[in-house]
Amino acid sequence: MADRTFDYPNLGNEMYRWATDLYPICRSLTGQGVRETLNYLSQELTALKIMSVPSGTHVFDWTIPKEWAIEDAYLLDPNGQKVISFETSNLHVLNYSMPIDIELPLDELNNHLYSIPDMPTAIPYVTSYYAERWGFCLSQEQRDSLQDGLYRAVIKSQLFDGELNYGEFFIPGLTDKEVLISTYICHPSMANNELSGPVVTTALAKLIEQFPDRYYSYRFVFVPETIGAITFISENLAHLKAKLVAGFVLTCIGDDRNYSYLASREENTLADRVAKHVLYHHTKNNFKSFTFLDRGSDERQYCAPGVDLPVCSIMRTKYGEFPEYHTSLDDLNLISATGLAGGLEVVHKSVQLLESNKFYKVSVYCEPQLGKRGLYPTLSKMDEDYTDARTLINLITYCDGKRDLIGIAEKIGINALALIPTVDRLVSEGLLLSNEQAF
Repeated sequence: MADRTFDYPNLGNEMYRWATDLYPICRSLTGQGVRETLNYLSQELTALKIMSVPSGTHVFDWTIPKEWAIEDAYLLDPNGQKVISFETSNLHVLNYSMPIDIELPLDELNNHLYSIPDMPTAIPYVTSYYAERWGFCLSQEQRDSLQDGLYRAVIKSQLFDGELNYGEFFIPGLTDKEVLISTYICHPSMANNELSGPVVTTALAKLIEQFPDRYYSYRFVFVPETIGAITFISENLAHLKAKLVAGFVLTCIGDDRNYSYLASREENTLADRVAKHVLYHHTKNNFKSFTFLDRGSDERQYCAPGVDLPVCSIMRTKYGEFPEYHTSLDDLNLISATGLAGGLEVVHKSVQLLESNKFYKVSVYCEPQLGKRGLYPTLSKMDEDYTDARTLINLITYCDGKRDLIGIAEKIGINALALIPTVDRLVSEGLLLSNEQAF
């Protein structure tokens, strides 16, 4: 890719605005919330395709569920006062609740209420996608305030044969070999666990789209978590196995706390090596590394036995590792423009490194004459700082056609991204030959 300076802070502000716009939407595995989210993103990615798969479709061992729609939901106390309302928070309803209009005493109602005792102000996010239930989610403080008596529970929802939707955006490159970027769009109003992934993915796609000299092709997918990824894989497995060279799941990538990496099942794919290298240098080795045993998002599907795609995950604070996870406390205060900008910078640098990570071989025997090319001092002095020249010589020394750029950079202890301009210069001088595969 071309050498450019990017205004990540300004992009962070833009991503935060997108997240703010998308935050109120009630998303789920299926339904209008997913379509509304995809339609919003298509304003930024005009070639985004919205795919639809009918309910009842078999995708490997799974079946696309019925579509869920919700109009309203509330709980009336014995005095007829509305104590829980879908209008107040879309997290108040058990996601995928079946419709109900019933009166029942508090001791029976408690079987349909969900709260977190040690988080008294948080509304939990609870789902029942594949078994018919109804219920309400509320804070422990709200639950403790409920008085004995007869309550009326109303959930105006529908479950019907509809469709599952996901988005796909493709950017062609000079080769048909592909990089996959996957994120999910199935959670209601949560900021880091839901919206950070789609907005960073959208900004990344817009950045990559600007590069006319990109080598790889890029496929971006916005899927409902688990069933959406399974559906996408089932429709594209042969193509993905033939064309995919690296992939990243982007989620929980908008806070200011940590940077995190979760390995693929194989642990040493090109995607793993790129992510670890970029995070190591971006954070000065201050990031959290997780193994595939810590998996929990769509890397489970992309790396499943028989699928075996080279996909790892890049995050800020990993899902399940921050206390606000899957609660109403994961709001727009948890993410920030700077957090989103930092997440974007890491994944964008990962793409830049992928683009330049070829195998390099020096074209002459012994050390090349760098002085005549203006690459090495022609005057030798005792007090001269030869650090840059030493790095250049070390780089050339390990350009043996057997190591890629990441391997060389790690051998000589340098950030591979910092070597790219030098490598480009040496290639233009004819001193280095490049190849996607080992020579």
